[in-house]
Amino acid sequence: MLDRRGILAGAGAMLASAARAQPAWPDRPIRLLVGFPAGGPTDFAARLLQEPLQGLWGQPLVVENRPGASQTIATEALAKSPPDGNTLLLCTSNLTTNPAVFSRLPYDTFRDITPLVIIYSSPTVLFTGPDQPYRGVADVVEAARRRPGMAAATSGVATSGHFATEMFMRAAGIELTHVPYRGAVPALQDVMGGRVPITFSTLSGAIALARDGKLRPIGVAAPRRTKAFPDVPTMAEQGVPIRDTSPWYSFVAPAGLPQPIIDRIVGDVQGLLRRPEIAARVEESGGVVEGEGPAEFRARIPREIAVNTEVARIASIHIE
Repeated sequence: MLDRRGILAGAGAMLASAARAQPAWPDRPIRLLVGFPAGGPTDFAARLLQEPLQGLWGQPLVVENRPGASQTIATEALAKSPPDGNTLLLCTSNLTTNPAVFSRLPYDTFRDITPLVIIYSSPTVLFTGPDQPYRGVADVVEAARRRPGMAAATSGVATSGHFATEMFMRAAGIELTHVPYRGAVPALQDVMGGRVPITFSTLSGAIALARDGKLRPIGVAAPRRTKAFPDVPTMAEQGVPIRDTSPWYSFVAPAGLPQPIIDRIVGDVQGLLRRPEIAARVEESGGVVEGEGPAEFRARIPREIAVNTEVARIASIHIE
């Protein structure tokens, strides 16, 4: 019969053997999938942490843009990747809008994804053109009541701006005509040019134009005012509260990622977000640093899907 010392020695040997069998992570370049074209706010989030993470991990972090179908192409590629930490996705809040609007998805949001850490969010803001008469939300509501069906541009169907527009209509009791564009740039151009009077758009995508006076921010669709435009009240402060539709940017991995790798990635990203120079870059772009870890992130997903599903049902937002 083995004595206690022999049992402990045997257990120690097994743990040491398991540690030797477990390869160090990372031991090769890491793919960072991005579900949108280069140059947009999602790409900015990827590039924000690319260099500092490479320094921490000692391996290249290779950004691979896989645009299309509201991030579903990139998410499917992630879901089919081995859970070894060598493939990550720079994920947006489309993770919680897609299940609400697509009839079918090529992955299971709960079964196939490991939520890691939310990097930052970007408030959705109600903008108007510089030549429009609107100075606040009340002005838009009054105009829409006088002229039912007033146009409201967004960057596309089922975007954060689309959801904000639908909620605004219901909260204010007005009727707007949703005008979806193929991306934020053409939508903002038509608002700047006066062809469409208003748009809900992410601050990060419009901040330079607003600072140059080419767009006028008149209402923040988020719980707090933004540091970029502290004098612009929230929608709630102006008497039309709507749910926060601010898109967020995060890291997710395939299901089954080992806990030590989860802990390493989350800890390193949260540490970087505490660096003043990185936080400053986020705020300069119109973003809000988050740093929400796996437990909070995982709890957020079904909560947001439930709200988005209800809004999509009421507004008949649906994509085949």
